[in-house]
Amino acid sequence: MKNTISEDKIVHEELEGLDLKQIFSRVLDNWYWIGLSVFICLALSYLYARYKTPNYKISARVLVNDEKKGAGLSGGADLLGDLGGLLGTKSTVDNEAEILKTRNLMEQVVKDMGLNVTYYRKGTVKNIELYESPYKVKIIAAVDTIKAADVQVNFLENGKLAVTTDGLDTLVGFDHSFAIPDVGVIQIIRNAGISAADEKYSFNIKSVDSRVMDLMDALNVEVKNKQITVIDLTLNHPIPKKGEDILSKLIEKYVQANLKDKNEVADSTVKFIQNRLAYIGGELGGLEGNIQDFKQKNNLADMSEQSKLLVQTTGQYVNDLGKIETQISVLKSLQDYLKDEAKNKRVLPSSLIPVDVVFNGAVEKYNGLTLERARRLIGVTEVNPGIQLMDKEIANARADIESNIATTLNGLVITRNRINEQMKKAEGQVKNVPQIERNYLNLARQQRIKQELYIFLMQKSEETAISKTSNIANSRTIDPPKSEIKPFSPKKAVVYLMGMVAGLIIPLGLMYVKDTLNDKVQAKEDILKITQVPIIGEISHDQETDNMAVANRSRSAISEQFRALRTNLSFFFKNADEKVILITSSMSGEGKSFVSINLGHILALTNKKVLLMELDLRKPGLSAKLEISNPVGFTNYVTNTDLTSKDIVKPLKIQENLFIVSSGPIPPNPAELLLSERTNLLMKELKQQFDYIIIDAPPIGIVTDAQLMASHADVSMYVVRQNYTLKQQLKIADDLQASGKMKGLSIVVNDIHATKGYGYGYSYGNYEVNNTSPGFFSRLFKTKG
Repeated sequence: MKNTISEDKIVHEELEGLDLKQIFSRVLDNWYWIGLSVFICLALSYLYARYKTPNYKISARVLVNDEKKGAGLSGGADLLGDLGGLLGTKSTVDNEAEILKTRNLMEQVVKDMGLNVTYYRKGTVKNIELYESPYKVKIIAAVDTIKAADVQVNFLENGKLAVTTDGLDTLVGFDHSFAIPDVGVIQIIRNAGISAADEKYSFNIKSVDSRVMDLMDALNVEVKNKQITVIDLTLNHPIPKKGEDILSKLIEKYVQANLKDKNEVADSTVKFIQNRLAYIGGELGGLEGNIQDFKQKNNLADMSEQSKLLVQTTGQYVNDLGKIETQISVLKSLQDYLKDEAKNKRVLPSSLIPVDVVFNGAVEKYNGLTLERARRLIGVTEVNPGIQLMDKEIANARADIESNIATTLNGLVITRNRINEQMKKAEGQVKNVPQIERNYLNLARQQRIKQELYIFLMQKSEETAISKTSNIANSRTIDPPKSEIKPFSPKKAVVYLMGMVAGLIIPLGLMYVKDTLNDKVQAKEDILKITQVPIIGEISHDQETDNMAVANRSRSAISEQFRALRTNLSFFFKNADEKVILITSSMSGEGKSFVSINLGHILALTNKKVLLMELDLRKPGLSAKLEISNPVGFTNYVTNTDLTSKDIVKPLKIQENLFIVSSGPIPPNPAELLLSERTNLLMKELKQQFDYIIIDAPPIGIVTDAQLMASHADVSMYVVRQNYTLKQQLKIADDLQASGKMKGLSIVVNDIHATKGYGYGYSYGNYEVNNTSPGFFSRLFKTKG
């Protein structure tokens, strides 16, 4: 058992090595087709690289002021740090990168630059995109959904333009409106700065949304290094200058949006202060008018020393009370502002209480959430889970602000009441002040309180206006958009490499697919993998189509192969009395008769008497190939007891030691005739008369006649024809050997093409092989042996 396993392993390894040699031989045998394929694919690669629109990579870098990471941008926020949250929210680099990817920014770029219209100049092979065109297209009124349209434009000598597109062929003038189906009304405007050469032009017009999506796909925004606050932007575009301008415009729109967010907080604060100034100013004006009327009515030119002392004593209390009243008024106004449902989604005015860091921080957080919510609503709806979650955060921040205001307001009211009590005590000490002066003192105190509040609001209004003018964006461009010198696509080296690889893969793939789909025997390895039946001989393809190859060309390669077959055959005869050779195959057309004739002839050349028996009673062909008549034969002998073996055995002219027994008339019951006692008698007589008997039997894969004659045979040959016999039919020979139905079974491979592709590239010394090479197409697309 161990020896058997070892032998199988050795055979398997030998077959694997032979497969590699076979593949290499096939490649060498088809080198010209592989070379032609590589040449064609390289030519196609050159055309692709030559006419493919190149794409350039435009890059830019933006530095973002991310306070969490300590980026170093300075501006108005540092100069006016005591103003608190006037400059809005603190942004992170990741948030800013997402903002740069928003569709809203790209849509503004497309609209501002008119990118939904692309201009071309007609070329020999393809149209060339233009950035600076001799004309511009202006869309006057677009349809609801613009369908992409290609419009041909030709400049005429009379100053007119010939405009052609689907459903439109007309002449128009510059600056004249005309309608394009499924697009809308447009105008073509002359670009005086660019001359119109004698060229044909065209433009493509599509919807803004479609163009925005194209540019979004070409844009890449990423933060490559998480340790720094730099955003890298890249844009792929076929025109470097146009791509640089698009990326510059995108950054410009991003900066404008950032400043808009910051200014929105300042504008809200200024608006609130202006409203309060108008109200306080009206009250102050009324008090000043009352004081003037009071003095005129009471002829009060100057107060007494006692009144002056009272004013000086209570002056400090009045100042403190004025500040407290101012803060109480501001906080109450903020409470009313917060209770207004119409302002729930708007930013709050900030830095109105500069000493309260907690309050300013809460307002800053609230404004940041509100602005972030507005940004996200660009791409989603109110019902989005993210928006709803942010609404909850805004509501919580709003509640924190209201709680802080209520707490602060309670403290201020307590302080105001305490100051009022102290003022009353001070005023009570001056009992002798006349009633008129006392009334005047009350009016003056109210005037001072309102005046303090008015001055405070005026100061905050100016501070807010200054902070707005000093606002800068929280980012700056540290590396402006710049295109690479060479296009990144197509990469010619890669294209040529792919062309070469494709040129190699296509023919090799065709060969592999053809071999995989081919179910016919091609090589010796096909036989060895399926059956254990030994191969006794291999016969080359005969270009002469001569059935008597040995007789007519005794020095040919085929003759030598039959001599080798004769030598190998001697090892299969174990005893001297063994002399009957049965030749069969899987089906008709595999060369049984050809092998029988030439094997018989090569045996007869050794001065042995050889008999050919044509026992394919269903479709005899041996007599026809030998060009002899078939009047009386085996069938006559079996059915007519008066005939003897001498009556049916006839000599052949091609060799004096070669004889034949023809089949005779085709019988209706060939199997029964083969089983007749007359058949057994005939075989006994013929064995005594001849040294070798070759039986040309019918195909064993179709009928059982060959098996019926197997009992008379000492050696059986199974003919396999290259590129003809099916691989599955080889299992018949394997089954015959395993069952022992045929003695001395071996395989003869017939019609082998002398090529390198399938392991049959043998050399026959000085013997000439009259094989002509197959045609180019047959060698590639026809399976060879």
